[in-house]
Amino acid sequence: MPEDPVMLLSYLNLKLRDFYKNLENLCEDLEADQAGIVKKLEAAGYHYDGASNQFVPDS
Repeated sequence: MPEDPVMLLSYLNLKLRDFYKNLENLCEDLEADQAGIVKKLEAAGYHYDGASNQFVPDS
């Protein structure tokens, strides 16, 4: 999984769009730290939107 926040955002949104119904399923399947991912992307100005199943910019 990419370390750079912008690359991570792109990677996760692609995976969420094409392969997973939600962030929890993605993290479980990839054995990824969901809280760590959310924290990293929040620091970059993004949050997970469950309705769209994507990380989106903070308003």
